[in-house]
Amino acid sequence: MVKISYCDEMSDVEVKIEGVLVRNQTIVSNKKMQNILEQKGCGEISKKKFILKPFESLYLLYTNYLELKEGKKKINFDTLMQKCLKYDNNILTKFLIYRDLKSKGYVVKDGFGFGSDFRVYERGHFGEKGAKYLVFGLSEGKQEKLGQLQKKVGQITQMGKEPVLAVIERRGEVIYYKISKIKFLKNEANPPITPIEL
Repeated sequence: MVKISYCDEMSDVEVKIEGVLVRNQTIVSNKKMQNILEQKGCGEISKKKFILKPFESLYLLYTNYLELKEGKKKINFDTLMQKCLKYDNNILTKFLIYRDLKSKGYVVKDGFGFGSDFRVYERGHFGEKGAKYLVFGLSEGKQEKLGQLQKKVGQITQMGKEPVLAVIERRGEVIYYKISKIKFLKNEANPPITPIEL
């Protein structure tokens, strides 16, 4: 039995999460575990099966709360990471952000698309209100076109959410930047020069 003490006040409840790996997702069959995980914002029901997303499975393996098997073979963190990389080149970035946000007590769910990796709920408001923040990650050294960034920010603010850029430093530390809507002037090959009087 393992004591769960992540993302909640359940440290006194002893549970063992058992999952079966199918491609890069984990299926949890135990109904009690499904309910506990779902109340805490982990996993979701899809086609009558309770599924943990790859970053959730990685987090639970990392924190030793998940026993994961593929057939009869036990899967560890490194093996799962390698399997997940075949499906998603950004899984390490997603895992690092997810782990960091969970360690700060946030409920974190998969993003809506258009580049947002996660929906992040205010502490204590999961299930009561929609997500306040939409977080998208960027690894240090990776380039992002300003036009793409502007588009993401515009879409997120139109939804009434706060866009947050999570930058992963080379050491694995996550730094968050709140971003507001921006408008760039169009670049011109030979812009007119306006004289300045001194």
